[in-house]
Amino acid sequence: MASPRPARPQQSRGTDDDRRDGDALSLPTPDWLRHDLLVSGPTADVENFQKTAAGAGAIPWVYPDLALDEEDRMHALLHPPDGSPGLSLHGARTLARLLRNAVETHQTRAIAAVGQSRACPLDLHALVPISENVLARGPDDPASRAWLRTHWGTTRALRHVVLHTDKADRRLRRSAKLRYECFAADWTPWPAFSKIRERWPKLVFELRPDYRRD
Repeated sequence: MASPRPARPQQSRGTDDDRRDGDALSLPTPDWLRHDLLVSGPTADVENFQKTAAGAGAIPWVYPDLALDEEDRMHALLHPPDGSPGLSLHGARTLARLLRNAVETHQTRAIAAVGQSRACPLDLHALVPISENVLARGPDDPASRAWLRTHWGTTRALRHVVLHTDKADRRLRRSAKLRYECFAADWTPWPAFSKIRERWPKLVFELRPDYRRD
């Protein structure tokens, strides 16, 4: 039999269901929307944007309540909310600990990669950085989600980003073009590109969401 659960401190973020309660824009499984981005303008500005936009493609979140999250998962595995049979106490504890270890490993890698890796050609955190005080709240905090929707327009880092290296147009001597393909969670990152346009006023950004379904 599981031991009684200790009382949560008032600042706790709560369970996964609690965190999303009343927040219809924060879905447990986002819908990834494909986008094409064309960047054009003076060669020097295009090159500067390309260099600045490349980053780790990860958000270095801090997860302040991993111990409480682990316990939440263990109890959910013991007594699933849908009423289905749960795991044994040993099995629930083991799986909850493995999930916590996976989160910690991902967090460590993301923090180490940000500012070092340039593997992602279009990194929103490199272009519109998330402030340290927001990162410290973790990704599930309502204030973090509100910041992301306000400043990025999407609540996750871009995925499956590809910079297409088209053959250079010899007619273009003083201007250049870049073409990206990426997927954004649930929404088009219009707020992020509004800020990006202010930073590179000489560049033209054509961001085109693709609503087609395969």
